[in-house]
Amino acid sequence: MGQIRAEWPEFGDAELDALIDRERLDWRYVDGEQRFLQSCVESLRLYPNDVPGLACPPTDRADQLAVLDEMRSKGYAERRVRVRHTLSVGRDVDVDPETHVMAWIPYPSGQQVADIKLVEASEGAQIAPATAPQRTVHWDVQGERSFFVEYEYTIRAPYVDLWADNPVAPVWDAPFAPAPAPTPEDLAAEEPHLVFTPYLRSVAERLYADIPAEDMLERARAAYLWVTQNIDYRYQPAYVLLDSIADSCARSRRADCGVFACTFITLCRLGGVPARWQSGLYVKPDSVGCHDWAMFYIEGLGWLWGDCSFGSAARREGDDARRHFYFGNLGPWRMPANARFFAPLTPADPALRDDPFDNQMGELCVDGVGMTSYDREAEITATMETL
Repeated sequence: MGQIRAEWPEFGDAELDALIDRERLDWRYVDGEQRFLQSCVESLRLYPNDVPGLACPPTDRADQLAVLDEMRSKGYAERRVRVRHTLSVGRDVDVDPETHVMAWIPYPSGQQVADIKLVEASEGAQIAPATAPQRTVHWDVQGERSFFVEYEYTIRAPYVDLWADNPVAPVWDAPFAPAPAPTPEDLAAEEPHLVFTPYLRSVAERLYADIPAEDMLERARAAYLWVTQNIDYRYQPAYVLLDSIADSCARSRRADCGVFACTFITLCRLGGVPARWQSGLYVKPDSVGCHDWAMFYIEGLGWLWGDCSFGSAARREGDDARRHFYFGNLGPWRMPANARFFAPLTPADPALRDDPFDNQMGELCVDGVGMTSYDREAEITATMETL
């Protein structure tokens, strides 16, 4: 309430109740008191018509749209990216010369990246193999509280028009190579969050009722359109606090990028479309943030991408062309590091991770105790060159 009233002094109980009734504000009872997620105000800014007293500046899409146009005209976009990622134990945590410290920082992996180069890193850095489900640079040392890695990679974002009558498969020139063929895991339920619940089965039955099982492209399209049409963006609590993510999302109709991806993947698998997780960083020329998205497989076209978070945002802003783009494509502003959701690190973290499901900001373990986001400090910067 205080955050909102600082900008919107007239905001009172009636306005609060109205936002809750319209399901724009999520809340929980904690120790008998109504509590709101710390990032709830930023979620509200996405819906200016509901919060006339808050500053809701429109997002400048010019650079993003220019990249999408580049991909449509050339058939791809390619960038050389350098990232520097620093991860430190928080100042309130004691680290003496004998303290055992382990650290993991995400490192590039995935079919769309090549020419990966380790530029510089803290002493003792070990790089996980490219086949690691959540690839990292790892340290296992004593007495150190700060770690960094600087790396470069080339990323290619191919373009495929899945709305054309006869879509053409993307071309993967060396050193890039298409991802391996799907496995049974890409069609299976995964507890606790990618579960084929009765509710999700009923959604899938309605979605695919008139689409033949062999028409995987139309089934994937139906899943993408349903998710991006019916689910709105909302910042989420830590995933360790969420139950059955895909089912909860389909019921509540709200998600952040990872929840969007989980829901799309689960619906694809229910329709017989192989689908899998991919995540890492969203690396723009002027900023870096965390992001999650999905991959799905279509016979004859190979592995493609679906970014339902970006697709939902495009629908919210009335941009159908952009919404269509993110069914099949991503831009080159990505650093993929994670190929599986809820996968172990390499080597495995002996403690409970801050985020057991994903790895974007990095993980720390001090004397066998996992560090939360309150116990660590992280900084990520990047530079980018158009190729």
